[in-house]
Amino acid sequence: MYAPERQQEILRLARDGGRVDVVSLAEEFQVTAETIRRDLTALDRAGLVRRVHGGAIPVGRLDFEPDLAERETAAADEKDRIAKAALAELPSEGTMILDAGTTVAKMAAALPLEASLTVVTHSLPIAARLADHPGIQLHLVGGRVRHRTRAAVDAWALRAYGEIRADVLFVAANGFSAEHGLTTPDLAEAAVKRAAVAAARRVVLIADSSKHGQEHFARFGDLSDVDLLITDSGLSPEDAVAIERGGTEVVRA
Repeated sequence: MYAPERQQEILRLARDGGRVDVVSLAEEFQVTAETIRRDLTALDRAGLVRRVHGGAIPVGRLDFEPDLAERETAAADEKDRIAKAALAELPSEGTMILDAGTTVAKMAAALPLEASLTVVTHSLPIAARLADHPGIQLHLVGGRVRHRTRAAVDAWALRAYGEIRADVLFVAANGFSAEHGLTTPDLAEAAVKRAAVAAARRVVLIADSSKHGQEHFARFGDLSDVDLLITDSGLSPEDAVAIERGGTEVVRA
């Protein structure tokens, strides 16, 4: 089977099943995993699938949401650089909100021991990372906990964010663009993110470049709501300039 024929069949399988993985495809087509990765890369560049850890999903599935373990391993190096760059935006002995997200969690884990901050979060993994930090006064927002993201959502969380005003919010998004704004797959999480944006004087979006141009089901804001975007060098200089024209500062780590 020639590569174009194999790629067409891979695309059909992805659309039928909602997802394909490298190991299964390699077994089915009797080729190496590296060959399948090249096929998926070609389909990704053609805009027909989106690469995720271990495989790919068809473009157009706006409700797809990888689980926490999968998101933690995706773009790990880029997320490390973004998290390190985000530390420069910490308020001086102020208050900050940390949204649920793997890059935000990396930032939380990297907070220096000498930091003296009040932190509010609705993310259980982030709260667990910061619970023993000697300089952090931690406030955990409650609510129904979503198993996929370990984030608190619904009325309790919305009410809590409606009662505070923080210096800065570090927010995550599954997709961002000037055209479609800030998006995530789940409506309940989008509502909490929207409330957190409203509760902060300054909004910093930390998201790797693979999220640029992605669009998901639930919209929680405009890119113009963001004061600063911290991403990686995978975002092209041209795209960075276009975003900055809209009033959002861009840092490419």
